[in-house]
Amino acid sequence: MQVALGEAEADLAIINGSVVNVYTGEVERASVLIKGERIAYVGNDAAKAIGSKTKVIDAVGKTLIPGFIDGHTHIDVIYSISEILRYAIQGGTTTIITESCTIGTALGYEGIIHFLNSARRQPVKIFITAPPMVTISPVTEEHGIGVKELRRLFRYPEIIGLGEVYWADVVDGNRRVLDLIAETIKLGGKVDGHSAGASGKKLQAYVSSGISSCHEPISAEEVRERIKLGLFILIREGAVRRELEAISQIKEDDNALNRLAISTDGVAPEQLVSGGYMEFVVQKAIDLGFKPIRAIQMATVNVARHFAMDDVIGGIAPGRYADIAIIPDPETVKAEYVISNGRVVAQNGQVLIPPRKHRYPRSLWNTIHLAKDFTADDFAIPVEGHQVKVRLIDQVTNLVTREEFIDMPVTDGQLKADVGQDILKVAAIERSYGTGQSFTGLIRGLGLKRGAIATTDVWDCGDIIAVGADETDMAQAVNRIKELGGGVVVCAGGRILAELAFPVAGEISTEPMEAIADKLQRIQEAANELGGKSPNFGLTLAVLPTPAIPFLRICESGLFNLRENRFVDLIVG
Repeated sequence: MQVALGEAEADLAIINGSVVNVYTGEVERASVLIKGERIAYVGNDAAKAIGSKTKVIDAVGKTLIPGFIDGHTHIDVIYSISEILRYAIQGGTTTIITESCTIGTALGYEGIIHFLNSARRQPVKIFITAPPMVTISPVTEEHGIGVKELRRLFRYPEIIGLGEVYWADVVDGNRRVLDLIAETIKLGGKVDGHSAGASGKKLQAYVSSGISSCHEPISAEEVRERIKLGLFILIREGAVRRELEAISQIKEDDNALNRLAISTDGVAPEQLVSGGYMEFVVQKAIDLGFKPIRAIQMATVNVARHFAMDDVIGGIAPGRYADIAIIPDPETVKAEYVISNGRVVAQNGQVLIPPRKHRYPRSLWNTIHLAKDFTADDFAIPVEGHQVKVRLIDQVTNLVTREEFIDMPVTDGQLKADVGQDILKVAAIERSYGTGQSFTGLIRGLGLKRGAIATTDVWDCGDIIAVGADETDMAQAVNRIKELGGGVVVCAGGRILAELAFPVAGEISTEPMEAIADKLQRIQEAANELGGKSPNFGLTLAVLPTPAIPFLRICESGLFNLRENRFVDLIVG
């Protein structure tokens, strides 16, 4: 207050710049005075509060915008928080709201707490949504958090809601998940949604449970349908899908734009290294025809309003955290200065205040609990007779599967992979809780002609997923993952062709982002050399256990048909 009145010196003054006012949609010539972590004053009468100890940035000819907010992402997997923050900070992102479902699925409540601790005391703000742990896996469901754990999580100020809840489990009446939704609302948090595939009465029933947002619409029509029901929509432009271009036809609809944000839903290492983080998404929105101020609003104040935090973040105004990026002009999203919590954290692409590297405890470094080394026999599918009808996973896109029935010959009392028909073995092995459970089925459409690939980077299930044309290679890949403490491994002919270790929780690498991007590229190239068809083989394997994507899935307990909401048999006749 004293700085605003000109009775005390500001710690930092940004003078002569043009300020984007996200509340009115105007651009105004003004100076900004900062005291501690907060903005004290925005206007043209700042001189009295600029003293000998005030750091001054002359922003003449430049534009000041609020620091970006990624309102929905996943940074609990692949890379450490300190690594993504190196890129987030330099590009102007000052707040990240992330899911914790991957580490939560792998390690339960303990994993969430350790992840939360890694997010604290960083140069930028990180908020976390508690994982509902919606799953097809009975083992994972048994270890899912309940209301008691949720209440404990909400004691931490970083926890601001419940992460994305898949609509089918809500409508089908999963009691644990419904209780988590009710408790989150009672505690004042938001409940993130995932409504892909829901429509009509089922969509409305889902929203009526208390869901507040959705990041799944893939067209302008789906956006409008959900906005009409009161949902807040986050448009995805990240590692899993990119819908910004398809939804850009809504760019002139002011009513809809007030209920829209842009987010990443997770960003791949190669994207961070080559293109950046939220600055890339905002720039793309502008290039697609969104008005620059609208694009900036969708990455700042709109997100803050949705999470009821617009009184402290999301805009350049008195009392808000001093989270500011200085860019050349509203159409050129290239941060020359980044201020977070009142400190200059980056300048001209160089991070000045590096993120804190978190030291995870020993308990998170040995989480692949396999009772034995695997052999080819562990992936055998014994059957009787000379020919049987089997149910297999048919991979129709890199994410979507369907159910297919085919007749297969029995060889030496077993079902074998048949690369001539593009049929491979696929196995799910429980690795988090030491149950020893595993299941091997068949999958068509991945294209491998030889070798095997295994990974612990899987969605909504604490399993290892392995696919292969050869059972011996599958065993080598799984055993190597155990040695690494988690990761992705490609094998063929008894040789390891490419790998990336995830020693923390079986989910997180300790390597620099650039090395991770390079090794993931090598893994994809190795998969391609073996005949792999998927443009992102790791992602294709990762989603095989998730109930988020239709419709035949796999976990350690068997094949699961999402349409029928039940486990189904591999051998059907």
